[in-house]
Amino acid sequence: MSSIKEVARLAGVSVGTVSNVLNRPDLVAPETRERVQAAITRLGYVRNGSARQLRAGRSRTIAVVALDLANPFFIDVLSGVESAAQRDRLTVMVFNSSKDAEREERLIEELAEQRPLGVLITPVNDRGQRERLDRLVSRGIPVVVFDNSSRLSHGCAVAVDDVLGGRLAGRHLLERGHRHIAYAGGPFSVRQVEDRHDGLAGVLGGRGRLTVIRLPDLNVATGRTAGREIAELSPEARPTAVFCGNDLVALGVLQELTQRGLRVPGDVAILGYDDIDFAAAAAVPLSSIRQPREQIGDTATLMLLEESGRVPGHQHRHVIFQPALVERTSTAARAPVAS
Repeated sequence: MSSIKEVARLAGVSVGTVSNVLNRPDLVAPETRERVQAAITRLGYVRNGSARQLRAGRSRTIAVVALDLANPFFIDVLSGVESAAQRDRLTVMVFNSSKDAEREERLIEELAEQRPLGVLITPVNDRGQRERLDRLVSRGIPVVVFDNSSRLSHGCAVAVDDVLGGRLAGRHLLERGHRHIAYAGGPFSVRQVEDRHDGLAGVLGGRGRLTVIRLPDLNVATGRTAGREIAELSPEARPTAVFCGNDLVALGVLQELTQRGLRVPGDVAILGYDDIDFAAAAAVPLSSIRQPREQIGDTATLMLLEESGRVPGHQHRHVIFQPALVERTSTAARAPVAS
């Protein structure tokens, strides 16, 4: 790789002149600029942006620590992050905590050393979260939490009202005549999982029976495990509807139930969460609770830029989006049941 000194030597100018051509071309005479540009082209010189940022003491990189990149929800959120970052010509680095608190801890330490412009993160759980994130803030690295409504001592957060999402699910299934509903999700150490359960349980109250199927993770495989557990129950003991912690679990439940000869929604209705693209494309299109995924990423990034001082007059705030029910075939109406 060629260096700026080699460019200067070939062009017959000083290193300072080459630097001016790259950063302040208006200070350099046109014929000199042309000579330097010709040398850059001939040598294939590319300036080291990382070194330049280090010298300036200012990074142009945003770090994102996602909870689970195997979940398309987070890929859609990242799309919103990248769109916002591109508008300000910033680079995005993406890390995956994989819902592992120890891995998250290591990533936070590494980011404290790399000193990005700021960090967007969905914490694994609330335990010790404030101390870990405040460690970054104390080193001058702003933090914005996304997809989690936890309160921080410093910074901003953007999330969806998951308790309301659980309520929407419960109301919808009750309106469809279901009085025995299962909730399949986990781990409950993840705030979103617990909030969705609490919303459902609060609506169901004394109007029906709630069965909780605790899962170690939110993916298709654990969904199939939940589907198998439901299918093996007798028709009398089997819930007539299942609300899943996310759409991946719902897809797994759907696969297992249909393979075992149960009809969806005739025997068991299924309702997911997130409304990822695969929900509408399933063999039985899945009803789901929609989150504004790209908007979450875009808003979180704009808040991070404010936190970093790029927007004057910033004040910390928490933005909570409202989820929405998307009805499809998997929860089609059934005969009403007397309350």
